[in-house]
Amino acid sequence: MSAESRIAGPGPGVEKFTPLTVELHEFLVEFGAREDRALEHVRRVTAQMGSVSVMQVPAEQGALLTLLLRAIGARRAIEVGTFTGYSAICIARGLAEGGELVACEASEEYAALAREHFDLAGVAEVINLRLGPALETLEGLDDDPPFDFAFIDADKVSYPDYFEECLRLLRPGGLIALDNLLLGGRVVDPAVDDQSAQRMRGLAEQLGDDERVDVAMIGVADGIALARKR
Repeated sequence: MSAESRIAGPGPGVEKFTPLTVELHEFLVEFGAREDRALEHVRRVTAQMGSVSVMQVPAEQGALLTLLLRAIGARRAIEVGTFTGYSAICIARGLAEGGELVACEASEEYAALAREHFDLAGVAEVINLRLGPALETLEGLDDDPPFDFAFIDADKVSYPDYFEECLRLLRPGGLIALDNLLLGGRVVDPAVDDQSAQRMRGLAEQLGDDERVDVAMIGVADGIALARKR
């Protein structure tokens, strides 16, 4: 290969990405996701809940959330969809001293379990868990002072509404992370009756042209869209 071709990089049509095998994924998790005993406990308990356990973020995504919050110096954060608390713990641990996380959860059962996990992880005082429909909670929040970060991981049909409310509440330079961007691949060609995939596809297209935000979409877990408020 010539020096010129090395500088130029791949030619037209060549995809510059590494498809993840199981072994490569395990490599990334082993060295890039630091789980302590509290997070390991949350993972074990949630796994015993059966098929709904898929709603929990994986370890590598939790590590990314903590890093993102620390990188932007976040003090106030929002979570839409708390489930058993794994992601909320990761977010709380990424907040600057004196920070607060407003966590939205519609299920009393999940909220009760999340509270136990917050106590175990030592972050209960940082998290303001709001029980009820997330959109109502968001609409009732004040943007003074504004929030620095929002993580959206709830019912996909309502994602556009969650995004608009979170964008309203964020400061310029604040960051929104939207989980399950790929929906297991269903967003590429959504079925007519797949409302979740249809809405997620529409939101992705909107974000690509939305002048209010800077956008990056990354292939961590089930895909994450990152939107920085301009």
